[in-house]
Amino acid sequence: MEFPERFSNLPPYAFPRLRELLDSHPAGGPVLHMSIGEPKHPMPSFLGAALAEAANTFASYPDNNGTPELLASIAAWLQRRYKITLNPATQIMALNGSREGLFNTCLALCPEQKHGRKPKILIPNPFYQVYAVAAVTAGAQPVFVPARAETAFLPDYAALPDDVLNDVTIAYICSPSNPQGAIASREYWKDLIALAEKYDFRIFADECYSEVYRGDPPDGALQVATEMGADPDRVVIFHSLSKRSNLPGMRSGFVASGAKNITAIKTLRAYAGAPLPGPIQHASARVWADEEHVEHSRALYVEKFAIADQIFAGLDGYTPPQAGFFLWLPVKDGEQATLKLWQETGVRVLPGKYLSRPTPDGDPGDGYIRVAMVAEKNEMTDGLRKIRDCLY
Repeated sequence: MEFPERFSNLPPYAFPRLRELLDSHPAGGPVLHMSIGEPKHPMPSFLGAALAEAANTFASYPDNNGTPELLASIAAWLQRRYKITLNPATQIMALNGSREGLFNTCLALCPEQKHGRKPKILIPNPFYQVYAVAAVTAGAQPVFVPARAETAFLPDYAALPDDVLNDVTIAYICSPSNPQGAIASREYWKDLIALAEKYDFRIFADECYSEVYRGDPPDGALQVATEMGADPDRVVIFHSLSKRSNLPGMRSGFVASGAKNITAIKTLRAYAGAPLPGPIQHASARVWADEEHVEHSRALYVEKFAIADQIFAGLDGYTPPQAGFFLWLPVKDGEQATLKLWQETGVRVLPGKYLSRPTPDGDPGDGYIRVAMVAEKNEMTDGLRKIRDCLY
């Protein structure tokens, strides 16, 4: 049996690739994992009790689209956070984490052709790998658009030629961005929404890092679209409790958009979806309703941002992240730096090019390493100092 041809050009996933690079070499010190963005801040204290309250619902099939209580809680959070009013029954659907939605929504909404040609899907480069797999699975052509320092680490989709933009059906955008921690400004969203209206494509806004920031709360894509009076089906947003609430193992998130989009997404999910278990939905409703644990976690990240800024002060090319919890550190060669750091210190990071694709103008991930600031503060500080002393 052969692997499907449409997946033949997929590179190895980032973390198996990292294991291949490092695991045959001994660590040069106590192992410190700074390669994966798995939050380690405290979970909400009430989570266990909330799960227990609904344990009996394991005996029933869960609501495929989300319980009314969960959807109402999400809608209330969107109103508090972004001042947008959505119908929870028709404009929001619960997800098994945002990755499920980022993949399946592409299948539900990407047409087989546009203007009689194979559709194109715009992807920031570097990127969350599910964007590319979703595009290929939908039968579209991924177009990787560099997000470099000169474009404030966000893709400049407007600079693409008309012959590309005319065939675009979906544009993925991550804000705050992974791995660079850049935030799409209100003007950026306005320009992108106007571009989408001009060339008739949808914006898939991956906003899973929206609650980890160090200044003002980032604007949201659907928030700006609503203020502009744009068609709500023009924008699809994805959120998750993984980063906001330090619950990556809970696999709980949501997708929100106009009613037409959500109807199409629900139609596909009725056939192929895996709904959240009842206790997860019950607890998620409680978590979306609580901000105290989010504010506490955010304050810890703000302290970590300040520590990183101090440790890497004066480093040529260091850009303090605006949000998220990654550092995007410049190095001469990402793989060589990652291996050297592992062999000499035991600190484990990720080469930037494991998150990107080569382009005719070079690989925008090459020359960087991604460092996750998720460990306990003192441990993280020690790791950052080891990175500085080893590589700079």
